[in-house]
Amino acid sequence: MNGEETVDANITGGDTSLLIVDDDKPFLTRLARAMEQRGFQVETAESVEEAVAKARANPPAYAVVDMRLGDGNGLDVVAAIREKRADARTIILTGYGNIATAVTAVKLGAVDYLSKPADADDVFAALTRTSGERAAPPENPMSADRVRWEHIQRVYEMCERNVSETARRLNMHRRTLQRILAKRAPR
Repeated sequence: MNGEETVDANITGGDTSLLIVDDDKPFLTRLARAMEQRGFQVETAESVEEAVAKARANPPAYAVVDMRLGDGNGLDVVAAIREKRADARTIILTGYGNIATAVTAVKLGAVDYLSKPADADDVFAALTRTSGERAAPPENPMSADRVRWEHIQRVYEMCERNVSETARRLNMHRRTLQRILAKRAPR
């Protein structure tokens, strides 16, 4: 995509309203600008509270919502949008991609789930993809080491960052887990 494409007005009856929710201000600003250039009427929010208020006051046709926000979970925003507008096309963005949250997001009405960093072309494609159209496989899929690391991180977060409990659930020695957690994420 070249960034000059515009929204297909037939997708949601001509409504091109888009709510972008992210607590990363520079990313939010860049994505909002890029989506405006593609024909969307963009509204932004930096918190769950602000996004839910905007969604209830003026439910958008499209939404891009970060999973983890400073004051809560982006899935609450997805639910609030769905409550007011069942035909809204919502996608979840997250730096903590895992299957459980992807399934929950889809059950709440999200049409796609993208891992950060996602560029404007990926977001645009996810928002405008027709329901029967499949997403293209990723050019750079996660390595097996990265998938393992993501799983360990997810369990660690579920255990409220308790190393001993995480090690027990993963059937792993506590010191081995501590070494893994101390390292940077593999590519």
